[in-house]
Amino acid sequence: MRVLILPVLPLLLSGCVVGAVADAAVDVVTLPVKVVSTGVDAVTTSQSEADEKRGREIRKAEEKAGKEARAREKRCREGKPLPNDDCSAL
Repeated sequence: MRVLILPVLPLLLSGCVVGAVADAAVDVVTLPVKVVSTGVDAVTTSQSEADEKRGREIRKAEEKAGKEARAREKRCREGKPLPNDDCSAL
């Protein structure tokens, strides 16, 4: 029986096998941390993400105001202003 175990023993204790077992152990240990961090990232908003969102909102509001101003100017030029249009500024 000892004769059969001795030739197999070096294979079991080789660096490749030990390294693979260690890698598997590290993966098992770090998996919950990765899952939790992914969940936290999905729920929270970073400052840069909030700044980008606010910038988009401001840009969209400015585009809408510009579009309304151009429409107002066109109505005033054509002599068809709405009651709340201020054509005296043109």
